[in-house]
Amino acid sequence: MSLVADSSSHVRDVLDVVNHHPHSMSESVALSWTRCVNEFRLDPGRFVMPPVLTDYELTARREAVGDLIACAKLEMTTLYQQLADPELAVVLVDADGLIVHQVSSVPFAQAIGADGLRVGALWSEREAGTNGMGTCIAERDCIAVRQHEHFFPRYTSLTCTAAPIFDERGEIAGALDVTSRSKLLQQHSLVLVGMSRQMIENRLMSARFRDVNIIQFHSRPEFVGTLHGGTLAVNDDGVVLAANRSAVFQLGHRSLDELRGKPINEAFNASIEDMIARSIRGSFHPITVYSANGTNRFFLIAQTPQKTSAARTARIIAPQAAAAPATRRPARETAAPAGRLDKISHLEFGDPRMASQIQLAARVIQRKIPIIVRGQTGTGKDVFAQALHSISPLANGPFVPVNCASLPESLIESELFGYRAGAFTGAQREGRRGKIVQANGGTLFLDEIGDMPLALQARLLRVIESHEVSPLGAETTVKVDFQLISASHRNLLELVQTGQFREDLYYRLKGIEINLPPLAERADKLPLILHLLERETEDPPELTVEARRALLEYAWPGNIRQLRHILQMAIALSDGQPIQCAHLPPELMQGPRAAAPEAKAPPPAPGPEALPHLAEDADITGLNAIQLNERETVLAMLDEHRWNVSNVAKALGISRNTLYRKMHRLHIRLSHDGTFDA
Repeated sequence: MSLVADSSSHVRDVLDVVNHHPHSMSESVALSWTRCVNEFRLDPGRFVMPPVLTDYELTARREAVGDLIACAKLEMTTLYQQLADPELAVVLVDADGLIVHQVSSVPFAQAIGADGLRVGALWSEREAGTNGMGTCIAERDCIAVRQHEHFFPRYTSLTCTAAPIFDERGEIAGALDVTSRSKLLQQHSLVLVGMSRQMIENRLMSARFRDVNIIQFHSRPEFVGTLHGGTLAVNDDGVVLAANRSAVFQLGHRSLDELRGKPINEAFNASIEDMIARSIRGSFHPITVYSANGTNRFFLIAQTPQKTSAARTARIIAPQAAAAPATRRPARETAAPAGRLDKISHLEFGDPRMASQIQLAARVIQRKIPIIVRGQTGTGKDVFAQALHSISPLANGPFVPVNCASLPESLIESELFGYRAGAFTGAQREGRRGKIVQANGGTLFLDEIGDMPLALQARLLRVIESHEVSPLGAETTVKVDFQLISASHRNLLELVQTGQFREDLYYRLKGIEINLPPLAERADKLPLILHLLERETEDPPELTVEARRALLEYAWPGNIRQLRHILQMAIALSDGQPIQCAHLPPELMQGPRAAAPEAKAPPPAPGPEALPHLAEDADITGLNAIQLNERETVLAMLDEHRWNVSNVAKALGISRNTLYRKMHRLHIRLSHDGTFDA
């Protein structure tokens, strides 16, 4: 870039346009040129590079706006990927126009850096003349400054689109800018910059008011908690501390000052305690309230801070429950119905850790909260996800699995979002519905979500927030409603910290995280082994004592998947006879061994007529009265048939494996040497 030859002529021409033909440029640009000449005494012919702070000064300034930078980084990266142009930069400045963060390609950063557009440079109007960043701060409004509209001719090869970022007080915290070499003003750039700015503002407010009550609302329930929703920060006394711009607009105010410091009951016909209590009872689905004058209806969710004590929550709920009329509809069910719970409870197979995770997941799935399932490869994450779907409120809908690791990166986008006919070369003539649309009314299971490309993570985040999906090449969106379950063998939080996974998407996916224990760490593998044998054949073979011991003591690095494959092979080799060690692969006897269980006194070896040793300290405290009665019945039957499991199973009309599982649930355990311990 170089200076024009006749800069004074350039300024005279532009000022003539400002004074006599203002319609040929935007009013904001015209006002900026007037300020540059009359207030700042700038001259295009006397270009001076924008000042750059020292490293020490820049560090101090960046620390002062650290929360702004943290809230903007991911949105800036996403915006850069969406615009997909190597000849542009996404720039963040503070309230004084100081560039504090920038996302761009290395060549473009070097090119614009030579002209002073770099981190640490000051781009206020006073220093850099009319430009996107400085002028949007001065005008307190979104602005586009095209090439010839820049005050200094050195920048007339650039087009800037900028939007101011407002803080919770309604003051400017900074500005978001896209600077490019494009000769034309891209309308979609204006829209995307505005949306990204709004998300940054919402994230900044959430970060600064995480210790107070938050109300999210909108006139339409599907927009509650999304980019377009209103957000209020309210203290325990019901006073509004802060609001985002959507909240100010929806409540009919012209500025935040008209709302901040006012009681919440001047906005809605309910107190903060009432809204929180109703939100809790409604499982945090949007509740209905009206404006204070009763003319407008809103849907909202009110939440207390995470650190709120249980005592305070109880105080909020208790008076509301006491005041509730007898005819009030009961609170939404938060636990899975008993009939449905049977479809997943069997997956615990006697393991306490699995039991606790199943109970947690069963409660959460009723509220349609997103779930992440973590576990080593082969632990059955897909089976667990299908079982969760079977007890969810959307169980009658489809279960749609997508393995993000097995699909080529070039196909993931079309598989997930679908495409219209002719959207790209090779697209089917009739187009295709994506997996997200296929999962509408059911469950979308994203396996190995950690392998999803960053660019698609941004699109998925918007689908989750807006409940809308736009197929490739389509101009319209499709409304979707689904239960989202994700799974990964990787630590997603570590991926977030290394920049391989979006932080905002991680917290959207992680309504709750369920951890499946590896097979080697299960308390008792026998019920699972018997279950898999029963699934593979109608008449499962028995296990010899030696084969059972080998299966129980092996460390199982391949988890349940490896166990299932080995049992399939053993069934085939045994040909209906009891499975012996000879039917098992050599690595089971030679490979890694599981950690030895805690030592306990061995029971006396039973002879043909001997009864098993009944441990005095058998842990039966967790059994209810019905289970205790059932335990006594089973023990009596075993006693009657001299502990011949086959005869007892026949007498009860069940299979041996079913009896083994029943004994396990009732704490009548089979030890590794073939004897029983009750």
